[in-house]
Amino acid sequence: MILKAKERGGAGQLARYLLAMRGNEHVELHEVTGFASDDLIEAFSEADAIAKGTRCKNYLFSMSLNPPEGAEVSVKAFEQAADRIGKKLGLNNQPRAIVFHEKDGRRHAHVIWSRIDVERMRAINLPHFKSKLRGVSRELFLEHDWDMPRGLQDKRLRDPLNFSREEWQQAKRAGLDPREIKSVLRGCWESSDNLASFEQALKSRGFWLARGERRGFVAIDYMGQVYSLSRYAGVKVKEIEARLGDHKQLASAEAVRARIADGMSAKLEEFIKEAERDAGQRLSILEFHKKEMVARQQEERKHLWNALDNRWQAETKVRAERLPRGFSGIWHRLTGQYSKIKAQNEQETLQAWQRGREEKDALIFRHLQERAALQKDFKRQNARAQQELMQLRADVVRYHESPDHEPPITRDREDAQRRRKNARTRRLEP
Repeated sequence: MILKAKERGGAGQLARYLLAMRGNEHVELHEVTGFASDDLIEAFSEADAIAKGTRCKNYLFSMSLNPPEGAEVSVKAFEQAADRIGKKLGLNNQPRAIVFHEKDGRRHAHVIWSRIDVERMRAINLPHFKSKLRGVSRELFLEHDWDMPRGLQDKRLRDPLNFSREEWQQAKRAGLDPREIKSVLRGCWESSDNLASFEQALKSRGFWLARGERRGFVAIDYMGQVYSLSRYAGVKVKEIEARLGDHKQLASAEAVRARIADGMSAKLEEFIKEAERDAGQRLSILEFHKKEMVARQQEERKHLWNALDNRWQAETKVRAERLPRGFSGIWHRLTGQYSKIKAQNEQETLQAWQRGREEKDALIFRHLQERAALQKDFKRQNARAQQELMQLRADVVRYHESPDHEPPITRDREDAQRRRKNARTRRLEP
């Protein structure tokens, strides 16, 4: 499992976030132990009140446990992982809460411990918890025979296409995955050896080279979005300057934007909008199917939860009726029959509890498989839309560079053509 954790305060805000359905398809409060209340908001309020008696501001330790995509992880496996983490960090005797979230066909768990030792009224210190969690994560991948991420195999191995939040938001506005943009710009850089060949490679993929206001060399797409060349191509500034020369020789980003806007044909703009509209409609259909699926799954879970609760109450009643009362109960105690019946009841209670958990897991696993299958359709649709947008970017470039290209007729162009025609007419007059 991928383990992410932090020390934090804000108990009330965290409790509301954990219980919120926004962005989640299923939310289940699985466990609240060690607190006076089994209500999550009240329990976290208790942790906040106790922490006020100390100087600790980050009195909670919040962690998410994320299994690999497609892995079927039981509740028991999540609990065992949480127990192992608590023991590793010295939090095993602390109050704890577990909440399950499901989204896009995947389930992950949030585990939150109180760091305040109430006997000493001091926060439990958690030195080097990141490296400790890294070790636990490696153990879990090995024990479950999951494919271990390269980042866990060797801490120096990182995804070369990692991107920041700013890059993500920028690419989202442009309608493309930032990893694809990085891959394209890196490929253009590797396939060129000078300024001219690099500009040609960029143009073949729908990007223009320009002089940035603060970033030196930048690439600009047809929508006017600016991408730092050093950041997206993953090249040092000195290497760029050595191959491309002084960035001051290039047109400014604003000038290139204006040139792109002037050359963009109305027809291609219409094609791009049409492609985005079609992609939006296809996604809307998938979103409709997702809402239907989530509603049905919630209803199935509600039905099973109620059935399990009713069965539990009925079986509890049967077990209670086995125990004799009054004079018969005294006689059964004297003969030893009472303790045998009690032991039988305890064994059946444990079996019923385990059976209920297994039935819950089975239903949740089936729901996760259904949702994961639909999520593949989302991914295919997103890939299709991105590929189409990238192709349209290349079409924009081909349109600009076509020898038969005629720019769209505008009022200024009509006036200029009229003036040239009048001038030729006056030259031909006797």
